[in-house]
Amino acid sequence: MIVGVPREVKEDEYRVGMLPVGVEELTKAGHRVLVERGAGMGSGIPDEQYALEGAEIVSGPEAIFGEAELVVKVKEPMPDEWPLLRRDQMLMTYFHFAADEELTREVLDTGVTAIAYETLRGKRGDLPCLTPMSEVAGRMSIQEGAKYLERPQEGRGILLGGVPGVSPAHILVLGGGIVGKNAAQIASGFQADVVLMDVDVDRLRYLDDIMPPNVTTLFSDRHNIREQLQLADLVIGAVLIPGAKAPSLVSASDLKLMKAGAVIIDVCIDQGGCVETSRPTTHSNPTYVEEDVVHYCVTNMPGAVGRTSTYALCNVTFPYVMEIAQYGLQQACSRVAGIREAVSMYSGKLTSQPVAETFGIPFEEFQIE
Repeated sequence: MIVGVPREVKEDEYRVGMLPVGVEELTKAGHRVLVERGAGMGSGIPDEQYALEGAEIVSGPEAIFGEAELVVKVKEPMPDEWPLLRRDQMLMTYFHFAADEELTREVLDTGVTAIAYETLRGKRGDLPCLTPMSEVAGRMSIQEGAKYLERPQEGRGILLGGVPGVSPAHILVLGGGIVGKNAAQIASGFQADVVLMDVDVDRLRYLDDIMPPNVTTLFSDRHNIREQLQLADLVIGAVLIPGAKAPSLVSASDLKLMKAGAVIIDVCIDQGGCVETSRPTTHSNPTYVEEDVVHYCVTNMPGAVGRTSTYALCNVTFPYVMEIAQYGLQQACSRVAGIREAVSMYSGKLTSQPVAETFGIPFEEFQIE
């Protein structure tokens, strides 16, 4: 099989879809690997490392999309890439279709087979390709929150851990999944006062057992959220419904309850965001202010730490890439059941029910032949 690795073109995206060791494994197995020139530079991986392992270094995305049967990316295809997609070509990447109707319809029209990392299921029913980036984003959310709470960044001028005689920051984490757990752990290490909310009581019991004393777990309902918003210096949006749009937990009117200069880091902006006033931002222009509340809604947070994120991502994605390259999609789905969950589009048909329901597009179940 011909496998292509393009350079990411999303603004401020520094990750790459494959490591040199992945190239080595694929070429040893008899596959061709095309890598676009400069694809790994943002992660500190020069072209020479790919070439040493047998990759063919090509100039421009046209060579990648024009030849590759399987294209391995990190972020969803940008508008300039849509015309390059081919019917029956396979594209593996993070798509987050439910947050973007235009992307969904445009990619569907190309006839490409879309294999979404964010819905691929592991052996235990987990989301193995989403987990490492959620870990990165959760930890980064506190790092970024600390920065934007500083007064020069329009924040309240709050030090997360406070100092003797001065209260620490009050941090509200909405969602106790991978992002929320990692955010709470890092925030607790800064000695902040942390409240971690979720609707799953069993999950809250688990989190209560493992978290330090400065992390309080609280059931997530409308009244508790509104009460906590009044106290919060920093709010982390960390909720997820796999493959679907994130639920809106904080309304525009709720911002009036918050302190001037408070900060919202909406990590789930990739899935539409859990705050009504959230809109996508970039690393170059990461924040805006609504109702005196600073909003940070960068859609590719892990992209800023490209080297860490690339290695963490490729550690879990490559086995699935190899499986598909070796056996083809149909047989790979039969051998590894979780891959089937990742097939969001197949030859021009929408095979993701949550996305179909979100946009009113006809759904057709993906059939293993």
